[in-house]
Amino acid sequence: MSHRHLRTLRVLSSAVLLAANLFTLPAAAAQAGVTRTDLQRHDLSSPGREAVQVRVDLAPGVAFGRHTHPGEEIIYVLTGAIEYDVEGKPPVTLKAGDVLFIPAGTVHAAKNVGAETASELATYIVAKDKPLLTLAK
Repeated sequence: MSHRHLRTLRVLSSAVLLAANLFTLPAAAAQAGVTRTDLQRHDLSSPGREAVQVRVDLAPGVAFGRHTHPGEEIIYVLTGAIEYDVEGKPPVTLKAGDVLFIPAGTVHAAKNVGAETASELATYIVAKDKPLLTLAK
């Protein structure tokens, strides 16, 4: 193999590794017992904003730690019982059919307090150029 072909192969290999890392970045916020399924993502009429819908499934007893979003989160509980701890408010437990609004940048956490898998439909109205989720310190 010529030097040129080896250099091209190295560049392509680096590009593949970079792409793989970009696709696994959301996994940085992943944990055992939590499944996030992206449902849809669309640009909004406001420049630089997008709407994102995600289904989040929490196994029994599993908590998703303190985090924020770069915009509003609108939650609809699909199944189970989820306790939400929103900074500045007392914890609240919601069941199927209940809703919750979380203002932009507000630190919050969620925990499945039931005996079955709990699921929520999370709709985010967020800035496009920022990570959808940032773990709080």
